[in-house]
Amino acid sequence: MRSRWDEEEARAFVAHWGAAGVCEDLALRTYSARLLGADTALVLHGGGNTSVKTSARDLFGESIDVLCVKGSGWDLATIEPSGHPAVRLAPLIRLRALDALSDEDMVNVQRLNLLDAAAATPSVETLLHAFIAPKFIDHTHAVAVLALANQPDAEAIVAETYGERVGIVPYAPPGFDLAKAAAGIWEQRPDVEGLVLLNHGVFSFGATARESYERMIALVSVAEDVIASRRPPARARATTPELAAGPALATLRGAMGEAAGQAWPSRWILDLRKAGAAAEVAADPRLVDLARRGVATPDHVIRTKRAPLVLAAPTADLEAWRAAATDALAAYMQAYQAYFARNAERDPGKRTLDPLPRVVAIEGLGLVGVGANAVAAAVAADIAQSWAATALAAEAVGRFAPLGEAATFDMEYWSLEQAKLGKAAERRLERHIVVVTGGAGTIGSAIGAAFAAEGAQVALIDVNADALAEAAARTGRDVLPIACDVTDARAVEAALERVCARFGGLDIAVSNAGSATTGMIADIPEAALRASFEVNFFAHQNLASAAVAVMRRQKLGGVLLFNVSKQAVNPGPDFGAYGAAKAAELALMRQYALEHGADGVRANAVNPDRIRSGILTEAMIESRAAARGLAVGGYMRANLLGEEVEAADVAEAFVFAALMKKTTGAVLTVDGGAVAAMLR
Repeated sequence: MRSRWDEEEARAFVAHWGAAGVCEDLALRTYSARLLGADTALVLHGGGNTSVKTSARDLFGESIDVLCVKGSGWDLATIEPSGHPAVRLAPLIRLRALDALSDEDMVNVQRLNLLDAAAATPSVETLLHAFIAPKFIDHTHAVAVLALANQPDAEAIVAETYGERVGIVPYAPPGFDLAKAAAGIWEQRPDVEGLVLLNHGVFSFGATARESYERMIALVSVAEDVIASRRPPARARATTPELAAGPALATLRGAMGEAAGQAWPSRWILDLRKAGAAAEVAADPRLVDLARRGVATPDHVIRTKRAPLVLAAPTADLEAWRAAATDALAAYMQAYQAYFARNAERDPGKRTLDPLPRVVAIEGLGLVGVGANAVAAAVAADIAQSWAATALAAEAVGRFAPLGEAATFDMEYWSLEQAKLGKAAERRLERHIVVVTGGAGTIGSAIGAAFAAEGAQVALIDVNADALAEAAARTGRDVLPIACDVTDARAVEAALERVCARFGGLDIAVSNAGSATTGMIADIPEAALRASFEVNFFAHQNLASAAVAVMRRQKLGGVLLFNVSKQAVNPGPDFGAYGAAKAAELALMRQYALEHGADGVRANAVNPDRIRSGILTEAMIESRAAARGLAVGGYMRANLLGEEVEAADVAEAFVFAALMKKTTGAVLTVDGGAVAAMLR
């Protein structure tokens, strides 16, 4: 591991934040914290914490000593000065005299002593930063150090590795107890460069931000060298093609939904990792044994549970593999419930979490993160990769021996975490995976954005790759763009396999792609008519057929939504090639509703009219206005409400249709009121 400190960058931070009134100490603290956060071998997703002791002025202009320490909810990789809220230091140090302090009282004291009452709650390890005197303190969950700190004889190994450079702190739960224990060790040897917390992580200290940061890098590098000297060469491993993972993940997602039953959420987002340590551990014959042992650091249990579910490699017979996965899930959930019952006896007030896994290790394939959304699934997958790297490195040194069950349970069911349960309401379509064809167009991108706003994971499909990338960037985070010609059935199947490989499956397919062909129906060339049907009928069949295959594999039901257009029921002159294909699409929707209701698949349509888009260009508006005998200005508002209908209105209708849980075979009109298009 090398130092990323750049003196020019550091001074630029000081100048930039100094212009905003931030002191040099805090600016440099921000800079070095970001350096730590940029390295996933050190910290992941809000893990670790950093601090600086400095001074600030109160309302009376008097200088007071403060501890600026990382606040809850901040990530070191992107932290800003406000992410290190200032806490009065003297009251924190006074707490050292107490024999005991509850977590709730600790948090209350810390918040009462914030200089800014609206600031983030200081880290749960604030007291450790306060009780130890050095000006700058850094804390990480470095993979290499954890490999040494998770050993049966970890204290001896750490002592042999570092000599007098570090103090060694036996495991204690984060908070007051750990702070007192760490301070006691440091006071015996105040000249150490840092502390290694067994089964937890590593701290480094310094008089300057650079000294503390570079001590952290040096301590981790020593551990890396020890591991490298004992680790056997990596063996070559076969890789699994990306698209082959799609059907397996959709099968797994369905099995998880079935296992959840009525008691727990049935839909989950999956994130597969099959490179590096994830691939290595999935191919390791010790996988089952390693998985049983526990997490690399107790902080991770909140995101991943104590152990991953381990499944055998997928086979060609995915139904048989699903049956085996279902049995394994049942056993995992039963074991989790027994784990809760055993440990909750010590504190009967605990509320059980759902018993479903957050990490699934699939032999020969990789590690799968599980979450309510793509962000949560990615966090679980990242931590799973870190666990794999730690476990394998620990095995190279000796034996991976993380914390036992009781200590891990106490962290997973920590009172501060229990207090958060039920506070974050999920959006209406969270846990759902949506694909939208024609996703780069005006209507398609609006539909994608509307579903993303409701919490869904969105994949946009379009033939225009450049426009697609722009649409995906506008739509939101974690949007998957797929360049695909929807008139090619095999290409559509491959696109949906990519969706499954990325998110784990599919819940809602919005068949929106279309193109307009004008001309008298008797005069239109056969090739043009057939081309219209390829895009406006067969492309919808391609998507619906492929989507139903995924939905039937999952056995979670699903939704097919078709952009049919008013032309299907109210044809206009010179628009027969488009209207006839759209009428066939309407019949297609009804056929899917008829034939797949028993699969829990709902099929509905949205009939929009006169939406400014790639189909209804300004030139076509003029043409259609003339065909209808209307002035251009009135054509777009020629409806009962006298309002122009926009792409956002159509997108809202698609979301509404997706949420109608007991409606299928229906047509939702979005045209401002067109009497001729009203359905009987």
